[in-house]
Amino acid sequence: MKTLVFLEQHEGALQRDALGVLGLTAGLGEADALVAGAGIRNLATEAGAHGAAAVLVAEDEAYAAPLAQPLVELLARVVEERGYDTVALANTVLSADVAAGLAARLEAGLNWDLTGLRLEGDELVGERPALQDAVLVEVGWVGTPRIALLRTGSCEPQRTGGEPQVEDVSAELPEHAQAARMVEQAHAQAEGPKLEEADVIVAGGRGLGAAEGFELCEQLAEALGGAVAATRAVVDAGWYAYSAQVGQTGKVVAPKLYIAAGISGAIQHKVGMQGSQTIVAINKDRHAPIFEFCDLGIVGDVHEVLPRLTELVRARRNGG
Repeated sequence: MKTLVFLEQHEGALQRDALGVLGLTAGLGEADALVAGAGIRNLATEAGAHGAAAVLVAEDEAYAAPLAQPLVELLARVVEERGYDTVALANTVLSADVAAGLAARLEAGLNWDLTGLRLEGDELVGERPALQDAVLVEVGWVGTPRIALLRTGSCEPQRTGGEPQVEDVSAELPEHAQAARMVEQAHAQAEGPKLEEADVIVAGGRGLGAAEGFELCEQLAEALGGAVAATRAVVDAGWYAYSAQVGQTGKVVAPKLYIAAGISGAIQHKVGMQGSQTIVAINKDRHAPIFEFCDLGIVGDVHEVLPRLTELVRARRNGG
């Protein structure tokens, strides 16, 4: 298998899930990585440390903005010229657009929402949750190149410490690939780690009672060095930002610790967080569905439990 992994980067930092995909594919055989943008040559070393045998660097202002079409043209040329039979990407808004465009451009098969890849002889097999994550199905490709889009949080980055071969690549962009322009880019003002990359997440549900209840989640998340998440019902009610939504129609996360405060545990939310290593649930309803799959359940009022937890964590950090 000759694999190319697209390493998405933003403002000079490689995306964590993309590094996870690189580690996964490197474990199946030799995998090369491609990184594109302006002033990103220094990222080649990090890519090599996470398993890339070779790092293809496309350093050009044409790839500086997070626009899909220039990247589609670049990847298509690299795949065709170098004979890659597999292209793997981590599922983000940008990479999903790139994967779809590349599939159309190369008339290639695309499997998405994958949580794993393995080889059976010469055949690549993908694993994909189905029926609201109730079952795991196997998927394949009928030809090459194969395009694999892997779910957020499904692959943990693995630092191997290798020294990659670094090569420059480029592509002549047709007029249609340069038609779009990024005129403004807004950044969410938020403290702490990104939701998808946080080791600790404190998530709030309708049990918080009102938007003001999220202050309790924010205080605990700050004490733990984590991020705050919310359920769909909460963001639909305007209690918290949509960018923090976890679930079937939101983000999929897999932190080391997930604290669910006032969340019932409906299947739509479970889909987005069931990959968490440890799940702690706080709910005053002892029959809430979330108690069926959490690791530790606390039957109690979140307005009493969360402040106490925050107090204990802060005391522990201060040596108390």
